[in-house]
Formats: sequence, C-alpha cells, structure tokens
Amino acid sequence: MTFPPRLPTPPRFLAEPLGRLRQRIDERLDNPGIPDFNLPPAVARIISRLPAQPPALALTTALNLALDRILPRDNLDPLQGRWLRLVITDAGLTLDFHLAGKHFRPGPAHGPAVGAKPDVTLTARTRDYLALALREEDADTLFFSRRLRMEGATHLGLLVKNTLDAVDWSAFRDRLERFLPPRGDEAGRYSAV
Repeated sequence: MTFPPRLPTPPRFLAEPLGRLRQRIDERLDNPGIPDFNLPPAVARIISRLPAQPPALALTTALNLALDRILPRDNLDPLQGRWLRLVITDAGLTLDFHLAGKHFRPGPAHGPAVGAKPDVTLTARTRDYLALALREEDADTLFFSRRLRMEGATHLGLLVKNTLDAVDWSAFRDRLERFLPPRGDEAGRYSAV
C-alpha cells in the first residue's frame, strides 16, 4: 500500500466530468482571481451575532494544520504568548488567538483582562484576507491602499506578514494533487469498474 493512499479509479462515464473538474481546479489554482466583494449586510448581521469562539477555533485549527507543512514554525518564536487579533470588517467578526508552545490557541494569551489590548490587530475585509492568503495581492499593496490596517506592535505585524510571504504554496498544491483526479493522459486509464 502506498502512502498517501490514492483515490480508487472511477468508472469510465466519470472520466470526462472528472477531467473537466481537474482542469477547472488547475485554472483556479494557477489564477485565483478573487472578485472584489463585500459580504452582504444581512450575512454580516447574522455572523456578527454568532459567538466568536467557533470561527477562532476554526482559524487556529487551520493554522495548526499548516504549521511545518506550508507555514514555517521556526519564524514564529517571537509570537509566543502574544495576543493576535484579526478583525474582518465586512463580517463584523473579531478573532482572537495566540501561540502557546507549539500550537495556536483561540482567545487572548492570558485571558481577557479589563482594558487589555491585543499585541497586534490586523483589520481588513474578507476578500482582502483571501487575496492575501492566496497571494493574489501582497500585504504591502493592501496596507498602502489602506485596505489592511495594522495596530499595536508593528514588528509582530511585520513578522506575520513576512511569515505569510514565506508560505510554500507549491507544497500545498502538491498535497492537494493527491486528492484530485489524474491529468490528461492519465484520465484515459480509467477502468469500467
């Protein structure tokens, strides 16, 4: 058995649709092209009323999965015990998290204290965070166009920015390849199972 296991070979009648899906995924990965958008106000009202803990837990889980895979851990030592905050303006959402030991954890580093402020606060729209994560735009462009704001310890904000710039997206793509249907010539090898 090979690791990671490959998906079973699909039947012939699925070969063409899977080939088209593969082509569309390849095109999107090569040129993400996120359109300019804001979340609709009705969606933002609903999201802003939800507890912040589940989205913060989802964010920290994603960051922890990325550590040492596509996100270099060795650059993050200065973030130990620091309280980071992401504000997503069009969603009315505030995500607090910190780095404790080898993992990101939701919430402030030392518990919520009255009048305490996060060490770093990054503020942007959903679209701008996506563009940053997918490298459609860099943090400097977003910052100088005033679509990304940074408050607090700017050296930590720059560390976060530089860490995002250091993310090895080709490794992410290679990992994703294992779960996609085969390319062109390989697609003809589907069995009639």
